[in-house]
Amino acid sequence: MPAPRIKPPALLVAESGADREGHGLKRTMGLFQLICFGVGAIVGTGIFVGLSDSVAQAGPAVVVSFLLAAITCVFTAFAFAELGGAIPVSGSSYSFAYAGLGEGTAFLVGWCLLLEYGVSVSAVAVGWSQYVNELLESVTGVHLPAALSAGPGDGGAVNLPAVIVIAMAAVLLVRGVRESARATAAMAVLKLAVLVAFIAIGFTAFEDGNLTPFSPTGLAGIGAGTTAAFFSYIGFDAITTAGEEAKNPRRDIPVAILVCIGLVTLLYCAVALAAIGAIGGDAVGGRPAALSYVVNQVTGSTAGGAVIAFGAVVAIASVVLAVMYGQTRILMSMSRDGLIPSVFEKVSPRTSTPVAGTLIVAVVFALPAAFAPLDAVVNLCTIGTLATMAVVNIAVIALRRREPGLARSFRVPLYPVTPLLGVGCCLYLMYETGATTWLQFAAFLVAGVALYLLYGRRNSRLAWVTPADAAEPAVRTA
Repeated sequence: MPAPRIKPPALLVAESGADREGHGLKRTMGLFQLICFGVGAIVGTGIFVGLSDSVAQAGPAVVVSFLLAAITCVFTAFAFAELGGAIPVSGSSYSFAYAGLGEGTAFLVGWCLLLEYGVSVSAVAVGWSQYVNELLESVTGVHLPAALSAGPGDGGAVNLPAVIVIAMAAVLLVRGVRESARATAAMAVLKLAVLVAFIAIGFTAFEDGNLTPFSPTGLAGIGAGTTAAFFSYIGFDAITTAGEEAKNPRRDIPVAILVCIGLVTLLYCAVALAAIGAIGGDAVGGRPAALSYVVNQVTGSTAGGAVIAFGAVVAIASVVLAVMYGQTRILMSMSRDGLIPSVFEKVSPRTSTPVAGTLIVAVVFALPAAFAPLDAVVNLCTIGTLATMAVVNIAVIALRRREPGLARSFRVPLYPVTPLLGVGCCLYLMYETGATTWLQFAAFLVAGVALYLLYGRRNSRLAWVTPADAAEPAVRTA
């Protein structure tokens, strides 16, 4: 069996220009922009739309579910922080796996990231459509017809708002990362303000009795709620995709990741307590646009709900923007390595963005958002994300052994216990997704292996690099 093709961190950094200007990309993002970018990628559908699903599973104990999901993310966030500071390139988990575990594993990680980002963006866009209708009804008394606001699986013809939000994000991303970062920062600040306002309103009507019974479905419900809640945290890893566009990636990326996870966890728990404490878990569970409904019930007016709906529209749009950004940068890294077609690595000299890759991603993401029912694949997205996070934890251990002298601006605390706990938590949540999801995931991985063997391995540029070239960028000459 041939040895895995491993790309040394020095070669990844050299090829990307990560210690200079990154492969035609410009360094425009500071720490504040990175934190806002992380908040923009995380806070959206998971709390504005997905909260009701998590509450339906766990009841008031959804707070415990959020904490358990956060613990899983914290362990992995430490791993991302260490690797993001040591290997500040656009490839994120894909590049970390390439350096730690080899090309085949890296390709499958990239394959899982396509699923993670693709399903999450499409699902987020569908959630955006729900709140657009909620906002229109609150402000004007009318809403879009079902034929134009839902896909065929949900009683409509095409989800037009979902397509529109993806198109708007693509336009911003094509214009340039500076414009995208500014828009994301503004939207992140606005949605945080709206959620803080929701918490304040919810706690004015807080009643202890609404939290009992605290765990009506027991540990099984908390476990199921944790799997559902985990979807709310998807996106924090997108911060590491800005490695070639951050001004000081080795210092700022680790800080941004840890600040985002802490801030988001506090926010989610406070929102859940405020919502359930105000009207009870039965009223929140399974309800569309739940936060707007809570505010309307507490205030006795639709005006407050309209403000929440507006905040949700902004919040969810920022998730689409941030996650699409991350997807285009990962594809650019894979293309640079020869594992996917070269169109994805081409950067426009005028805008310093991968224009063609961005437009392709927008079209691919818009199609399922417009037409496909996504509920059946959300768990598949979750298990793929968890598998990727487990690989990143393992990559930390592999690189500590193989590259002990690698410059690390942040080091995982309590090594190796922390990354091993990260792997364990990921495996537990993967188990909770159920046998059907595991079968779907196995089929998905088989398809990924076939694509790697048929295209990726044959076209890999690393195959043209000798060990003596490891300190220099790989150049394919044939």
